[in-house]
Amino acid sequence: MNHDNQKNHLKAYGIVFFSLEAGLKSKWLLNYDGGAFLIENNKIVENECKIRGVSYQIISDAKSQIILQEIAAPSSNQDAVTLEKAPKIAVYSPKDKMPWDDAVTMVLTYAEIPFDVIYDKDVLADKLLIYEWVHLHHEDFTGQYGRFYGSFRTAPWYIEGKLRAEKLATELGYSKVSQEKLAVAKKIRDFVIGGGFMFAMCSATDSFDIALSAEGTDIAEAMFDGDASEPNYQSKINYNKTLAFKDFQLIRNPTTYEFSTIDMTRKRKIPKTSDYFSLVEFSAKWDPVPTMLTQNHTTLVKGFMGQTTSFDRNTVKTNVLVLGENKTNREARYIHGTKGKGMFTFYGGHDPEDYTHRVGDPKTELDLHPTSPGYRLILNNVLFPAAKKKKQKT
Repeated sequence: MNHDNQKNHLKAYGIVFFSLEAGLKSKWLLNYDGGAFLIENNKIVENECKIRGVSYQIISDAKSQIILQEIAAPSSNQDAVTLEKAPKIAVYSPKDKMPWDDAVTMVLTYAEIPFDVIYDKDVLADKLLIYEWVHLHHEDFTGQYGRFYGSFRTAPWYIEGKLRAEKLATELGYSKVSQEKLAVAKKIRDFVIGGGFMFAMCSATDSFDIALSAEGTDIAEAMFDGDASEPNYQSKINYNKTLAFKDFQLIRNPTTYEFSTIDMTRKRKIPKTSDYFSLVEFSAKWDPVPTMLTQNHTTLVKGFMGQTTSFDRNTVKTNVLVLGENKTNREARYIHGTKGKGMFTFYGGHDPEDYTHRVGDPKTELDLHPTSPGYRLILNNVLFPAAKKKKQKT
C-alpha cells in the first residue's frame, strides 16, 4: 500500500472486505509499507486482485513471520491488527440525493464495498441497530435546508426538497422539520453511545452537533419553519450535548451560507496551490484506532472545500483527537472522538478530488483517482470497525 507499488489503493480496501466475507484471515499492518494488508493466500482473492486492478505480492509463511516479528519489535512504531469480520455498513442519505454527490457513497461503490441506504423513517424505527457503521450524507440536521435560502430559494430542487422534508416530518408526527431532524440526530447519537461507529463529512458534521446543542430552542427563522426564532437563542445553546464542538456562535443571518463559527471556510486565506493538511502520527501499539484512521501512503493530503471545510481549533473539544490539521491556519480537517461505547469521525470538506465542488457540478470519476490519499481516509474509517478489539494496556 505504499506510494510507488500500489496501482489502486481504493479498490484494495474492497479486496480486504471481500476476503473477510470469504472467511479468510486478514491483518492490517499499521505503518508498514503504507499500511499494507496481509491476507491468507487464496486463488479467489488473487483473481479478484487481477480483475479489480489491485497490486499484490505473494509471500511465504516464513517471510510473513519475519515481517510480523519486525513489526512487533518495541522500537518500531508499527503494529499488526487482526481484522475479524466485515462490518455491516449503512449510508444515511435521502433517495433524491439533491443536486450534489456524496464522496462516501461514490468511494464505497468504486471499491465494491457493500452498503445499505437508510433515511429518517429507518433511523426512527431503530433500524440502525443492525449496523456497525453509519455515514451521514451531506445533511442539515438543524432544519434550515442547508442554509441554501440566500442563493437557491427559487431553484426547483430547493423548493421540492423543502416540500418533501415537510411532508416527511408530518408523516412521522412532527410539526416542524427541525424537530424531526433533532429526533433523528438523537437516535444516531444513541447509536454511537451504544457502541456504533459514525462518520460524517461537510455540513453533516457541525449541523449534527448544533442540532443537539439547540434541543428545545428554536434557532430557525420564519422562512425555514414558519415562525421567528427565539430571542437570545445563543444563550440557550448547551455545549454539553454535543459530540465534538464547544464555544461556537451561531450565524443569525438566514441568508448567509454558514451555520456557525465552527467552520473555517469564510476565514480561510489559503491559495489552492498551497492548500494541504498534514496527518498526525500516533503510537501504533498504544493508540491503534487513530493510527488506523490515519493510514496512508503520504502524510500530506490535498485540501478541498465544502460548505463546512474545516473546524476552528478553538471550537474543538479538548477530549477530541485531531487526526489531520493545517497548523498555519489553526484549523482541524479530520477529527475523532468517543461517546459512550462508540466512536465518531468528522471530516471537513465535500469531495477530496474536487477542490470547489459546486451545486450541479458533475460527479468525480474515481477511475481517474485510484490512489487518492483524501479518499483513502474515508476507507480507513469504513474498515477500522473490523479490527479485533484489544485489551487496554495499563
